[in-house]
Amino acid sequence: VQLQASGGGLVQTGDSLRLSCAVSGRRGTPYIMGWFRQAPGKEREFVGAINRSGGQTEYAASVKGRFTVSRDNRNNMVYLQMSGLKPEDTAVYYCAANQEFMSARAAEYDIWGQGTQVTVSS
Repeated sequence: VQLQASGGGLVQTGDSLRLSCAVSGRRGTPYIMGWFRQAPGKEREFVGAINRSGGQTEYAASVKGRFTVSRDNRNNMVYLQMSGLKPEDTAVYYCAANQEFMSARAAEYDIWGQGTQVTVSS
């Protein structure tokens, strides 16, 4: 199974951006998916997660109300819609897959994509 994140870029404060994560090589029950981010010199942190069907989501307090995780299981895609972007959202964003349960802990995720850079200018 491979995850390919895309959609990052340079935006201004207040802008919106949608990240995509393509899941390839998986057949059968979809993975639970998460989004994480890592800023320079900081620990990787949880952003949001979505369950297998897409009916349940969880978010970090710092992004709740601004970011939305969704998925399209037919096309094996997961999305992170980001709005009201702030300079502190600048980071490399990663999508990750978890076979067991929804979690905010990076250690619970088995498979990781390569990351996509999001830079928010002030």
